[in-house]
Amino acid sequence: MSPSPPINRSMTALEWMTLTALAAVWGGAFFFNAIAVKELPVFTVVVARVSLAALVLLAVLKVAGIRMPAERRVWIAFFGMGLLNNAIPFLLIVWGQQHIASGVASILNASTPLFTVVLAHMMTPDEKLSGGRFFGVLAGLAGVAIMIGSDAVHALGAGVMSQLACLGAAVSYAFAGIFGRRFRAMGVAPMATAAGQLVASSLLLFPMMLVIDRPWSLPLPGMNAIAALIGIATLSTAFAYVLFFRLLATAGASNASLVTLLIPVSAILLGTMFLGETLELRHIVGMAMIGLGLAAIDGRPWHAVRKLTRTEAEPGGS
Repeated sequence: MSPSPPINRSMTALEWMTLTALAAVWGGAFFFNAIAVKELPVFTVVVARVSLAALVLLAVLKVAGIRMPAERRVWIAFFGMGLLNNAIPFLLIVWGQQHIASGVASILNASTPLFTVVLAHMMTPDEKLSGGRFFGVLAGLAGVAIMIGSDAVHALGAGVMSQLACLGAAVSYAFAGIFGRRFRAMGVAPMATAAGQLVASSLLLFPMMLVIDRPWSLPLPGMNAIAALIGIATLSTAFAYVLFFRLLATAGASNASLVTLLIPVSAILLGTMFLGETLELRHIVGMAMIGLGLAAIDGRPWHAVRKLTRTEAEPGGS
């Protein structure tokens, strides 16, 4: 087995390209959601996403010769992960995007690491809050508060509730990040984990879709909605997982986590260019604060500044 890559090493050009591509396809999920939800109800959109993506990943595993585990305890964990990492956040985000722009939803989703740091401090023995991380959480949460704005004080309208739903999705993702640590101890391959959670979430949500959405009674969706469903399942879910786990294996978890900073960029660009969405000043300021918070949590920007300062202070430094 080859050694794991250093956590904080610089990424290669290929890894940066992979990171950029991953941000584009994950940011595209918010774009595809915005199109699909105009014609289809929430549960139908989410079930189509997870079930189609599950089929694609199972085919990838078959080609790669990776077997899905059969142990009962692993599948119980798959259902837990499917609930926390797929079913709950996907439903909340798609519901929220009925009332807010895809760019705003993606910025709120970028707060996931903030909640992860807090929950990991409370729930794990080895990921405690440092001073820098605490500052990062405060800065990020301030950014979230700026984005939601004073509307929350006056009335819980559809827009505010939708923003809170996207925040709820971020919290669910944070729980999933902590819950997912167990798969490594179980010896489950990362790609098998991705496929297993998608299969589990499909099984969880399909009966609910039949009862709530009654898909047989819905009008046939247009080509735009169908293309959006295919896009979000194949590109923003199945292909994204392939890219993510490839990047995780070569660049390490800390480098891979930088994708969180880039997802809103691609989502905002797509929403602005193709959906006619606009962002208010408070959304831009909020995104900047969240970015500052994530940088403080990650720590590397400050290390780079200190290293540069030390280099310039040394004799002979330019």
